[in-house]
Amino acid sequence: MNMTKQLRDISFLAAITVMAASSCKHEPWVPDNFNPSPDDTVTTSLTCDPDTVYFVNDVLPIFQSSCAMSGCHNAPSGQDGVVLNDYQHILSTGDIDPGDPNGSKVYEVLFESGEDQMPPSSSGITLTDDQKNAIYTWILQGAANNACIESTCDSIGVSFATDVKANIIDVHCTSCHGGSATAGNGVQMNTHAQIAALAANGKLMGTVNHEVGYPAMPLGGSKLSDCKIAVIRNWISEGSQNN
Repeated sequence: MNMTKQLRDISFLAAITVMAASSCKHEPWVPDNFNPSPDDTVTTSLTCDPDTVYFVNDVLPIFQSSCAMSGCHNAPSGQDGVVLNDYQHILSTGDIDPGDPNGSKVYEVLFESGEDQMPPSSSGITLTDDQKNAIYTWILQGAANNACIESTCDSIGVSFATDVKANIIDVHCTSCHGGSATAGNGVQMNTHAQIAALAANGKLMGTVNHEVGYPAMPLGGSKLSDCKIAVIRNWISEGSQNN
């Protein structure tokens, strides 16, 4: 074997080694021409249209609380190259085809079984029909990086069932803390009694306020709006009633 052929063979083996090592890192793939940024893609409305599903308000909390967790699809882990913690990565690594939910991988896997099921059955997380429908409608409407801001905030005389449980806990928390006792580090938020206990020991306000000494919640997501935190605070100050 001459020296030229030896060098060529060594180069080929080195290239194969580098490729194999890189493939084990599960780096998220983003197309070269894909460059959406929050600065130029967020469409904000002062009022929320009931017929529109908004990414920031309705969809991002689902991905952040159900998918973008350590060991799964947050940025450091990026299982199978899929990162679901922000708009850019959700759109690209989730293989979303705007306007076509059934042709979008991130929606299709919600109905798979076995190893392809997402979230995996072992996680103890199950998306509700409303959450699946929100993802479906958002993609159908074009998968925009949009948001809406309610012009008013009513945090006075709140009810547990509607204002706290349905509008806050079910949207931002129960994807992690609504399953079995092993889900969400053993913290369950299925019932009034469970949530009231977290309110009584200070953990509920500590986590949503991102206070020192408490894990910031929602996990991996943005802090709740001032209005939603005020709703929780006032519910607690009014006796954490089951109303």
